[in-house]
Formats: sequence, structure tokens, C-alpha cells
Amino acid sequence: MLVGLGLAASYFYVRAKTKQAEAENPPQGRFVKVDGVRLHYVERGSGPVLVLLHGNGVLASDFQTSGLMDKAAEHYRVIAFDRPGFGYSERPRSKVWTPQAQARLLHHALQEIGVDSAIVLGHSWGTLVALSMALEVPDFVRGLVLLSGYYYPSLRADVPLLSGPAIPVVGDLMRYTISPLVTRMLWRPLTKRVFSPQPVDARFRELPVWMLLRPSQLRASAAETALMVPSAVALAKRYPELKVPVVVMAGTKDKIVDFGHNSERLDERLPDSELQLQPGVGHMTHYAHPDKVLAAVDEIAGRVGESVYRRNPQAEALARASESGT
Repeated sequence: MLVGLGLAASYFYVRAKTKQAEAENPPQGRFVKVDGVRLHYVERGSGPVLVLLHGNGVLASDFQTSGLMDKAAEHYRVIAFDRPGFGYSERPRSKVWTPQAQARLLHHALQEIGVDSAIVLGHSWGTLVALSMALEVPDFVRGLVLLSGYYYPSLRADVPLLSGPAIPVVGDLMRYTISPLVTRMLWRPLTKRVFSPQPVDARFRELPVWMLLRPSQLRASAAETALMVPSAVALAKRYPELKVPVVVMAGTKDKIVDFGHNSERLDERLPDSELQLQPGVGHMTHYAHPDKVLAAVDEIAGRVGESVYRRNPQAEALARASESGT
């Protein structure tokens, strides 16, 4: 009886917090519907197309919060998707959303909004989708920038611990009741580990926590946790097929994925890649060094022949002053 009352109270609390979070944080971008799936994306800037694919558990706005999107939008047309199930994008249960399935869906979405080629940047779980896109549609992807990725299978304690909310029925009960509350209680140590050894970036605290704890978001996150190892198994054998230039970037103090087992190993297997290790940096490379990440994008753009307009605010100010006669 008491358990039932507790679950009921949790359900109504989670529902109220979810509605509040969505009311306070409406969609910032646009929607496109392809293959029966409605996707939310944010677009900024103009120039060569740069697609940003976020990691597990967050939203497209993670790239805005880190400052990377605004910096890149000064000389790229930047498109950041809420990947299926995250943010305001749908994740139908009729399909297993492997990296390959997501890559095909996002490619169709990009075609729908008029993109015929792009440089693709992925962070963490998003690197699996970026790699899959380059393998599935090699003529579409001009080059890759991979940040803090998980590329090769390994034993992970977080898989059995965090996959529960993806289980039908039982997982549904969990994600609408206790899972959001438990995750909220553990939020500080979890984010501390993700950023370690750097402190949690003040900008990351701007992300609305309850948008990340909504039942739909937790289902997507749990499903991707469960898919991590089999996805790496399936993709690893295909890495040598990649034909595009790649920059592989990782922090040497990453506590989420081991850079030696993943990034260094991937760099050795790829036919055309450059490894850029960031000493003393953890998992969130785009917060620690957004300028270095953007420099890696510029490097790929230069290699594939994209002309990138580089803003010079001081020169622009002098030009305006000269034109006005001051």
C-alpha cells in the first residue's frame, strides 16, 4: 500500500516537473519530419555546413551552452540536432535506434532541409552516429571531427546500472517514477565525473536539469547505454573503410572513456586521421577547449577544399570607422 502511494506521488511529481521544464524551455529551433519521425534542430550562421551530434543524455543545446555553436556559426552554417528521443525529437519504439539507423534518419533530414554535403562533428555517443554516417553515406560526409568517443567494446559497469529505464513495462514504471528522482539526487557527482578533472563548467549548469530528467529523455539515454557495446562491436570492423579525413580528439584524463583503448586505437586503424590529445582534459573537450575543437573543424574544412571566411572583429571595426569618416 505504502509502495503504491509512493509510486503514485512520484509519478505526479515527475509529471509536474516535466510539464514545468517544457513550459520554461520551449523548442529553440525548427522541426523536420522524415521517415515518419519528427526531429528538432537548431541552425545558426552561413557558410560550409557543419553538423553537430551531441552525446548521450544531453540535448543539441549542449553545443550552444559550451559556446562552440556560436563560435562556429561565425563562418559555418551550423546544424545541431536533438538526436532521436532527446530534447524535442521523437524516438519511435518500432525501431532499434542503432548508430546506423540514426545516421540514415539524420541524413534524410539534412537532405530535406537542403543540405547535400557536410562536415560532421560528434561528441561521445554522437561519434558513433558520425562514423556511421560517413560509412553509410560516404559521398555526403566531407570529413569528421570526433570528440571523446567510445569506439571499441569494453566491459562497462554503467551498462547494467543505467539501462533499466529502456526495458518495456518495468522501465516505463521506473522512468515515470523513481528514475528521475534518483538521477536528480546523483546529478552533482555524475556531472562532476563527466567534467573531471576540470570543475563542472558554470555554463553547463545553465542547462535545465529537468529537461534532461524527463521520462522520454531517460528512455533514450538508457537505450543508448544498452546499445553502446554492441554498436562498437558492429562498427569497429568497418573503420578501415572510412575514406574521409578525420580529426580524433580526446582528453588524457577522461573518466568516461579510456582514450588509449579508444581514440589512440582508432587513429591507428583509420587511413586518414590525425590524433589530437588534450593533456589534463576530461570528457567534455568542447567545454574545455572550444577554440581547439573549432580549429580541428577548420583543419578538416581546409583539407576538403572548403573556403572558410574568418572574421576579424578589429579589422571590421576599423573598416566601419573608415567608411564613416571617423
